[in-house]
Amino acid sequence: MEFRKCSNDDFEFLLSLVSDPEMVRYIGEGKIRNREGAQDFLEWIYKTYDSGSNKGLMLLVDKEVNNPIGHAGLIPQTIDGMEQVEIGYCISREHWGKGYATEAAEALRNYGLNVLSEEKLIALIPPGNIASKKVATKVGMNLEKEIILRGQDVHMYSISK
Repeated sequence: MEFRKCSNDDFEFLLSLVSDPEMVRYIGEGKIRNREGAQDFLEWIYKTYDSGSNKGLMLLVDKEVNNPIGHAGLIPQTIDGMEQVEIGYCISREHWGKGYATEAAEALRNYGLNVLSEEKLIALIPPGNIASKKVATKVGMNLEKEIILRGQDVHMYSISK
């Protein structure tokens, strides 16, 4: 698996993710997006690249067959007025249960803490998303607190140096 920046060529794959109700159940407001919404999402992804070297939401690619399997990245977030860096990950449904989310989260944790020298990384996970909570704990994160983010209940997991 490898990370690479998204491009306009990835639009149809991103649309397949954000238009699947099961995929978006725990993302944002939990609502599917149409083509226009998917284009807005791609534009948001491009803006995340402005946050620094190798930050932002990247496409995850199975390097053996060069197929996209999801997206993940180190995403800037503002929590309680403080700038934080989130480990975010989303794996397409056909690839669930294969360990890709854990592999991506481990790589992002190591990169964020060791290469970018971030003091702390977080994961923002809705209470019902058991699979994402398991990934966060597998990579050494612990529940720090429960917050309200954009009107949604969210569990904030974190790991520090």
